[in-house]
Amino acid sequence: MRIESNPPKNKWPELCQRPQMELEYLDSSVKNILARVKKSGDEALKELTKQFDQVHLNQLQVTDEEVKKAIEEVPEHLKNAIRAAASNITKFHAAQKKDDLQVETQPGVTCWRKGVAIQKVGIYIPGGSAPLFSTVLMLAIPAKLAGCEEVILCTPPDKDGKINSAILFAASITGVKRIFKVGGAQAIAAMAYGTVTIPAVNKIFGPGNQFVTKAKQLIDQEGTAIDMPAGPSEVLVIADESANPSYIAADLLSQAEHGADSQVVLVTLTKSIVEATQKELTQQVTKLPRLEVAQQALKNSLAIVFNSSTTLIDYVNEYAPEHLIINTTDCDSIAEKIINAGSIFLGPYSPESVGDYASGTNHTLPTNGYAKAYSGVSLDSFMKYITIQKLTKEGLNALGPVVEEMAEAEQLRGHAEAVRVRRI
Repeated sequence: MRIESNPPKNKWPELCQRPQMELEYLDSSVKNILARVKKSGDEALKELTKQFDQVHLNQLQVTDEEVKKAIEEVPEHLKNAIRAAASNITKFHAAQKKDDLQVETQPGVTCWRKGVAIQKVGIYIPGGSAPLFSTVLMLAIPAKLAGCEEVILCTPPDKDGKINSAILFAASITGVKRIFKVGGAQAIAAMAYGTVTIPAVNKIFGPGNQFVTKAKQLIDQEGTAIDMPAGPSEVLVIADESANPSYIAADLLSQAEHGADSQVVLVTLTKSIVEATQKELTQQVTKLPRLEVAQQALKNSLAIVFNSSTTLIDYVNEYAPEHLIINTTDCDSIAEKIINAGSIFLGPYSPESVGDYASGTNHTLPTNGYAKAYSGVSLDSFMKYITIQKLTKEGLNALGPVVEEMAEAEQLRGHAEAVRVRRI
């Protein structure tokens, strides 16, 4: 773990950098994948699946029989855990529903906003060595609550051409029926452009590696909406002398095991906490099945010791972490001062893992500093809002002169006439 002591602000941009690939290589590779899928559709998807996932597929869509078999394979105790998580996620997102609110801005002029579900959405579920069935719950549940007409799910197959059984079980309990064995940037391309097998959607959701993130950014520029730029996972922990170093290390490793390009950061006012945490990291990392992945991520880990709480908080807001754990005695007051973070976890008994799985909040969150401008996924992410206004004759007669005056001043006489003709 790299250690910095009270770095000056001119060094902060460097300390806020996340690990990433050579941008030119990443950009050209993803553009090539998008172009191939746009041109050749299903055939390109099969070729790319063979190239990246080492499996030849005759059929891209998961069959009903495959789903039925997968459900039978999931142990009952895991099914119960998934159902419990789904219940909490449903409660939290259902509470986000809003009633239409009508406002009479002046007599005879009424305005309101109507919420409408996005018709077609695509959800991307990372697979491979860590199939994230929890992400199915995080995306499919709010899509269902919002009332989306069609939900398309893409996730990469394993080397036997199968989808993780828990992913298919999670899809079944959330009502997702159209599931496709496609991963990576090619999955994003398929949902953006559409193929013979996979329909195009209006908006794409889901986290992924740097290829997936870049693909989402590129198709967003072409007109398909995305949830946010959600790339490799990250966590920042604020700890004081009251924090248990074993808890801190466990929290850092829970993100480090996501991928070699994940980043974990510890900030504190107490240097001894850093030293104790390093010892715990060394011991705990050896117990992880994903040891090599976690060790690679730890090479990019960072610990910063500040000499003032104000400076520490300023740095955290500049870093804008995806996950922020505040393991301090005054965690609630610190949280009030945080303005840039995807999701916050307060106190010693709120590990980031609970948000990833079952507390109820959504784990699809902005990374790479995008928490400065983006929120995590919510019910609103699956909806759009249409503003409506209705005027009576009296209302237009009262408001009309204001509109006419402004339109004439902007030299848009047609706007003024559209009002004037009604007032004659």
